[in-house]
Amino acid sequence: MSATPPRRALVVIDVQNEYVTGNLPIEFPPIETSLANIGRAMDAAHAAGVPVVVVQNFAPANTPLFARGSVGADLHPVVASRERDHYVEKSLPSAFAGNDLKDWLTARGIDTLAVAGFMTHNCDASTVFAAVHAGLTVEFLVDATGSVPYANEVGSASAQDIHRVFSVVMHSRFAAVTSTDAWIAALKSGMPLQRDSIYASNQRARVNKATA
Repeated sequence: MSATPPRRALVVIDVQNEYVTGNLPIEFPPIETSLANIGRAMDAAHAAGVPVVVVQNFAPANTPLFARGSVGADLHPVVASRERDHYVEKSLPSAFAGNDLKDWLTARGIDTLAVAGFMTHNCDASTVFAAVHAGLTVEFLVDATGSVPYANEVGSASAQDIHRVFSVVMHSRFAAVTSTDAWIAALKSGMPLQRDSIYASNQRARVNKATA
């Protein structure tokens, strides 16, 4: 019995200058890689008739990040130059917060949401979790996203470590974590992508630890 073809939409989150030339530069994957893959994903979605939603984050004027009216808050040309089917604004991490995104997806019978954009550990993860809780299947384009490094009172983590750990966690329960190439192939085939499970992920880690 063949799998039911997913009814996909691609949500492109906060691809804004702040992450490229502004005060919060993405470090991993390299911004050139993620931007190129975001553009490829948008083009492939349009070619396959998959709707594209563009999300833009704003903060109050005179704040250090995403201040409304600033160059940093503007959409990057990779996204701004491409067609979109829907546009939403937000001021909280989740792309569903304070707008009509969920209603728009429901009205079109969307059951699978593919996530690209920034940042893996903040707005992307919040959107993935919200989508799962709303009953959607989720796909996460791991090389069309990215992270920054952090250091605070709790400790520090590199952008690569943050991106890797959040991706592993998401694939264990919340989203099928995939490359842009694999996602484009899935669009062409109409096939769903599979995530792992908490149980299998944990069992695999335990076996790896025992045999190390």
